[in-house]
Amino acid sequence: MTDIGSRDYQMYPALDQRQIDIATRFASAGPRQFAPGELVFDVGDRSAPAWLVVQGSMDVFRHDGMTRTATVTTHAIGQFSGEVSQLSGRPALAGARAGSDGCTALAFDSAHLRALIIGSAELGELMMRAFILRRVALIDQGGAGSVLIGTPGSAALTRLEGFLRSNGHPYIALDAASDDEGRALIERLGIVATDLPLMVCSNGDVIKNPTDAEAAYCLGITPDLKADATYDVAIVGAGPAGLAAAVYAASEGLSVIILDERSAGGQAGASARIENYLGFPTGISGRALAGRAFNQALKFGAELVVPVSVEGIVPPSPDAGGPPLLTLKLSGDRTVRARTVIVASGARYRRPAIAGIHQFEGSGISYWASPIEAKLCEGEQIALVGGGNSAGQAVAFLAPQVSRLHLVVRRKLEETMSHYLIERIASLANVELHVGSEIVRLDGDRQDGLTGAVIHDRTNGSKTHLPLRHMFLFIGADPNTDWIRPHAKTDDKGFILTGRPFAETASAPERPAFPLETCLPNVFAIGDVRSDSTKRVAAAVGEGAAVVSQIHAALQFMNRMAEVPSPSTAPDLSREAVHAT
Repeated sequence: MTDIGSRDYQMYPALDQRQIDIATRFASAGPRQFAPGELVFDVGDRSAPAWLVVQGSMDVFRHDGMTRTATVTTHAIGQFSGEVSQLSGRPALAGARAGSDGCTALAFDSAHLRALIIGSAELGELMMRAFILRRVALIDQGGAGSVLIGTPGSAALTRLEGFLRSNGHPYIALDAASDDEGRALIERLGIVATDLPLMVCSNGDVIKNPTDAEAAYCLGITPDLKADATYDVAIVGAGPAGLAAAVYAASEGLSVIILDERSAGGQAGASARIENYLGFPTGISGRALAGRAFNQALKFGAELVVPVSVEGIVPPSPDAGGPPLLTLKLSGDRTVRARTVIVASGARYRRPAIAGIHQFEGSGISYWASPIEAKLCEGEQIALVGGGNSAGQAVAFLAPQVSRLHLVVRRKLEETMSHYLIERIASLANVELHVGSEIVRLDGDRQDGLTGAVIHDRTNGSKTHLPLRHMFLFIGADPNTDWIRPHAKTDDKGFILTGRPFAETASAPERPAFPLETCLPNVFAIGDVRSDSTKRVAAAVGEGAAVVSQIHAALQFMNRMAEVPSPSTAPDLSREAVHAT
């Protein structure tokens, strides 16, 4: 649990009169009075504004399990309500009532709140820090967001916990067999084992064994798409490259939407600790890095839509008239229109060719090492396959928590892993290295999950059986380009080529392609999905920043072309017409 108790002064700062006067200029409306005990906003309210107390007091509360509430704090004059949800318009994770002496407060909806944070650097820093710390506190305390009821360690419950954690959404998990509240709800609703896990959403709705998409909709994580909206930039993928592009584009006034099939962070978000990223000498987890970038993007007004799959892209029709808009086809028969598109969809985890591996995914097989997985295999014997930096970071994170870790690699670590990670692994007494080896068989079934694996040493042909219930796979990834491959040129491995001539079509602009632009005009590719890119977090962030200047140039070119009169409306400047005039 994060120790933030000593940072209460940063979580709940009080504005002085000068700062209150500055904030007042950005309020959505004039002061509103609330009678003692009157509800200001409730848990689960969508688009609940942040409130600045100018008279009286305001009591903040949160859910505590399914039937109880807990007091969070009391805001006095100069203090403001809210956390990260107030920036995004998502359902409120806490509620508030006027104090015993009543309350007069100023409201700041998400648009006016962002205007205040950007317009006043002093208040912006103070409020953003408070919002982030409050969200961290809600996650640590548990129970403020949603309640999960299921069997600990089951594939479905582990998946849901991972989804909520990766999206920074607080929750509490109850054992369906031993927790009194959870068991009572199951009995009252007549729930059978196949309905588990249950999710109790912040608005009180109960859903059975939900998919990630169903859970996101119930919790308000997935916003409603605006059918008539046209964005300057649509970004496919919310990894480091996509988030960097969102921050730089939104901060420069462009309208931005980010689409991802799971959560912000991408593969980097699954890294337990990144220690070679500039500016973080003690390291930072991929989840923390992604969370900071996501909050920055929210601050500048970017919209994030998760979980949603992008299934295709429709280039502009040369006969349609008007600006050349691109259309992204999404899951659920939805679409997004944009003037430019950034492909930052990264790569999907590679699966080894082992018979029956799919049945163990989420029930013994994992492609990332989060605290959830680490807790499940605490004190046990595990295996980890892979020799890259992500694998090394996972080994350093997991080894201190397990009894023995078998690291299975095909090549010497010196060929694929950074030196500092090799030294760290060498110092771990419970790590056994299997060089020149591979996993050839998995034991177990759908009911019991993974029970063992067989390692084949390719140098001497020997085979070793390991009794284990958890295996982590970090063997690289394949580019996530199936959805755009019909329109974009790729190399022989499927990574997108950029900076090449446009495909010869009637809609191709009369300009050369930009360095990060694909053969489809106004569609750019950055990060791991791009051919010849450096597969590092820092390189991805750099490309996310660099692509925005190229997008500005592309938009300026489009604007100039739109100002050129078409042949049907252009004035007749022929010699005969001029003479007649």
